[in-house]
Amino acid sequence: MGTRIEIDKLVKVFGTGQAAARAVDGIDLTIEPGELFFLLGPSGCGKTTLLRMIAGFIDPTEGRIGFDGRDVTHAPPNKRNTGMVFQSYALWPHMTVAQNVAFGLNVRKVKGDARDKQVREALAAVQMEQYAERKPTQLSGGQQQRVALARAIVIKPDVLLLDEPLSNLDAKLRNDLRHEIRRVCKASGITTVYVTHDQKEALSMADRVALLRDGKVVQLGTPRELYRAPKSKFVAEFLGETNLIHAESGSPGTLRVEAGAFETKAGLGSPVDTQSKSKQILVSIRPEATRLTPAGETGSLPGKLIDTTYLGETAQHLVEVKGCPPIKVAEMNPFGSSSVVHPEPGDPVGVRFDPGEVVPIAPD
Repeated sequence: MGTRIEIDKLVKVFGTGQAAARAVDGIDLTIEPGELFFLLGPSGCGKTTLLRMIAGFIDPTEGRIGFDGRDVTHAPPNKRNTGMVFQSYALWPHMTVAQNVAFGLNVRKVKGDARDKQVREALAAVQMEQYAERKPTQLSGGQQQRVALARAIVIKPDVLLLDEPLSNLDAKLRNDLRHEIRRVCKASGITTVYVTHDQKEALSMADRVALLRDGKVVQLGTPRELYRAPKSKFVAEFLGETNLIHAESGSPGTLRVEAGAFETKAGLGSPVDTQSKSKQILVSIRPEATRLTPAGETGSLPGKLIDTTYLGETAQHLVEVKGCPPIKVAEMNPFGSSSVVHPEPGDPVGVRFDPGEVVPIAPD
């Protein structure tokens, strides 16, 4: 079950002459059957334009789109058998929930008991069957989004497309619905393409993620691959907090900054191994892979605590280390019995990095 999507050298140019803008610039992607695939990136990166070309709402300037080998590049939307979930829900207020969900079946001439059975199954999949006779105005935002999802899956589409479906909801409701949407998509086996600018959505839900910038895919992989092994400064900064440090090669297995040396994983890679000792490289180290230590501890970089923000289950520390930008440290269970230090701003402290989490990256 599920459709394989092949995107080959896809280009979309808006405007002509000097005013021409390449919203999508030569993208190549293969989305596997049944995959929950995310298009992630900042506003204006081309992700929604790409989604709408897959849906058939926008005609590509160049390139090809295939569904299981069938060329659909210029096919109209009604010939692609796709289901779409919009940011705005797009429910008809004069219809009941059941009537909204049944709309696509009515268009396809599915009637009677067969239609009613499919509507019940779709509403059950999103846990909304008890609301079948309500009007959309009687539902919360999260409930309306579930109905929109049921309306998209009831037609058993080959491809399900979601355009920032959670952006109108509050933070808690977004968290609750992430699991629900993933469960429904994976249980149905439908190939799903999901557009978002929210990195937490992508990291928590996706099978794979394509991170876009200026109409191009800058990195493609699983959420863990993108977060743990970013290839560039843009990727490292877009996917959460990070420390970006310019360092020089030291003795084997170490890098050096003005404040001292710190350990790295063995054979950090060609950016270090093949460059001269004097040439700086850029590394990314996540705050949660950074630990606050007592001042003077062997193997740590000396520094001074600038600030601490207490968030309950975590604390965010900012440490001044000579020759580095302010170092961000994320501490779990801060000030608990397991805390090594309880410093105040201005106190001397040490900073230690997990050697396996020091990642060399391109500077963009």
